[in-house]
Amino acid sequence: MTIDICASVHLSGALPPCPNERCTLLSAMRVLIRDLAKILREKPEEPVELEGWVHRIRELGGLSFIILRDRSGMVQAVATEKLDLTLESVISISGIPVRTEKAPGGIEIQVRTLTCISRAAQDMPYRVNAAFGRMGLETVLDNRILSLRNPALQAVFKVQATIIEAFSAYLRSQDFTEIRTSKLVANGTEGGTALFAVEYFNKKLYLAQSPQFYKQVMVASGMERVFEVAQVYRAEKHDTPRHLNEYVSLDVEMAFIESELELIALEKALLIHIFSELARKNSPELALHQAAVPDAAAVERSPTLSYEEALRIAIKESGNARLFDINPEVERLLCVWSMREYQSPLVFINAFPRRHRPFYTYPLGDTLTMSFDTLFRGLEITSGSRRQHDYQAFVEALPRFGLKAQDMPGYLTLLQYGCPPHGGFALGCERLTQKILGLTSVKEASLFPRDRKRISP
Repeated sequence: MTIDICASVHLSGALPPCPNERCTLLSAMRVLIRDLAKILREKPEEPVELEGWVHRIRELGGLSFIILRDRSGMVQAVATEKLDLTLESVISISGIPVRTEKAPGGIEIQVRTLTCISRAAQDMPYRVNAAFGRMGLETVLDNRILSLRNPALQAVFKVQATIIEAFSAYLRSQDFTEIRTSKLVANGTEGGTALFAVEYFNKKLYLAQSPQFYKQVMVASGMERVFEVAQVYRAEKHDTPRHLNEYVSLDVEMAFIESELELIALEKALLIHIFSELARKNSPELALHQAAVPDAAAVERSPTLSYEEALRIAIKESGNARLFDINPEVERLLCVWSMREYQSPLVFINAFPRRHRPFYTYPLGDTLTMSFDTLFRGLEITSGSRRQHDYQAFVEALPRFGLKAQDMPGYLTLLQYGCPPHGGFALGCERLTQKILGLTSVKEASLFPRDRKRISP
């Protein structure tokens, strides 16, 4: 469907004279909505062509007002007759951009021609143009194919794209090499629990919980510094706002470290870069969620507490002397405390007891480990540690974890033939996104979330 609506507009003198009997604006310049302000500054009255989706439409006094949406934003277009359009139809419009205070964003397109490229059905089960937060989470996820068209929901994944880009760019600048490891493994990285089994020809394999072992192999190979951005899988029977069974893990591993404190310093620098890139590139998306990122000084000020110190502070903050572990309530209390005492939304907790850490964690004395967690705005977003690199010490420690040397020949080979002291961490991409934007559930930060109940779309 193509509608030529030029005649009455030209007669009114609102636009320059038509060069053709039927004004098709063949010379119109194809642009994105974000280009319009620049075009108005440099080439006023330049005809433009825009393509996108009908986000809203209303009729008023013989005029049709369309809010057009493309990947770069939204703009109002006005036509001089009633239009037979449906919401979410894909259209092309040609016209002249003009400045007007009454239009959203201060720019309006005076439409000359409009073509409907793909007409949307009227019985849409999800209101794409509804205000963010009006629909419940289950409704949003049940209609994911349509809900992802909502600009506020799309903003989540534009922010996430910058997180991943900044994470990778910073590590490359520090001489890290990006790797890609298999997600089909013969056994669990962290003791064999919470694994998804996969039928693999005549064998049973598992979906990887972590690239942990492969990261260590590459560090020991002489690469020294590696990172990976990839899906990982946890067969944990949770159904909470903080858990996913498939998520994106931002993994780091580096050689020749003395303690987990070097990893904490690296993560602080990494987070400073991520937050600064978000502030530079994603201010519109942050504004849609009324969100802000910490500045570099706030990250630098963030405290590092031992596990025992953290529990003591949480007990004092809550008045509950029966707190014996770092649980979600303790994570929240510690971040509230950090904001009050350090004006920082981050807390690093180290020196965890051995009973709380995987078998490959480097010991600190008889009962503690060189390990840490990172809390951000009340939620754990990172877990990391220095790893055991000494072959004999590793073999002797295995029985404490109910493990046998013969069950992990690959790990023994890794350590037996020259392995440097090393360590690393994994940053949960969806959790970081959730906390930056203030989302109620980590599922909102996953394009197509997988949990105990949801396996589509």
